[in-house]
Amino acid sequence: MAYKSILTVITQGSPETAAMDRAAAMARDEDGHLDILCLGVDRTQTGYYYAGANAMVLQETITRATEEAREREEAVRRLLAGSQMRWSVETGVAQLADIGRSVGQRARFSDLVVLPRPYGESRLADAEAVAEGALFDGRAPLLMVPEKSPSGAHPDRIVIAWDESIEAMAAVRAALPLLQAAQQVNVVIIDPPAHAPNRSDPGGQLSQFLVRHGVKTEIDVLSKAMPRIADVLIRHGRENGADMIVMGAYSHSRFREAILGGTTRDMLEESPLPLFMAH
Repeated sequence: MAYKSILTVITQGSPETAAMDRAAAMARDEDGHLDILCLGVDRTQTGYYYAGANAMVLQETITRATEEAREREEAVRRLLAGSQMRWSVETGVAQLADIGRSVGQRARFSDLVVLPRPYGESRLADAEAVAEGALFDGRAPLLMVPEKSPSGAHPDRIVIAWDESIEAMAAVRAALPLLQAAQQVNVVIIDPPAHAPNRSDPGGQLSQFLVRHGVKTEIDVLSKAMPRIADVLIRHGRENGADMIVMGAYSHSRFREAILGGTTRDMLEESPLPLFMAH
């Protein structure tokens, strides 16, 4: 298995980001294809016709979003001109409430989606919607890359946040190419249940699965010595010189199709390391 089709989405700012660097490095290393979607976003509406609006006003917002998408496309073409990898760029327009569907349609046919971290001083609401669309609408694995992150295609040391959930296992399976290439993989288990079926050997079955795939694995059982699980994971990753964290992503809302919450959101907001997620 390899990442032959990698997608990244740009909705704001310059394409010169750590996420673009990582996506391009992976496409070159995997001899794959990098697809770039420059998405113009109509942020003035939520997908409904509102009182007082007329056709001219509505058309103006769409025209502005289209122009922004084309400007980003031109910036991408300048950035990647002469690149030694296979890549393509396209534009699209979506209203804020419809981003998930637009991104999900493209992510569904990608091996991996690489995006900047969705939270931060300069990030807008559409960044979170793009991440949700890739994870929950497209069901694609997602690599979230913070700024100032190294651009190498393969991390040397990876931490797996393991809680025996279906989502965590989906993330492990999707991350196998990276795990196999890593020098060391630490399976981190925080406060395993005292009465779990595998209480005498927490993480043993996962370790066996990984070893059979040629992954160099160690198991770390930790106590929840800090208020949040995210704090424990981030500290452990720093202390062990990790280059990436692999974990499941969870949706918890009955009112929206998908919303990032709990430990998932905490990690996306605060982790200094790239996060590889799947749902």
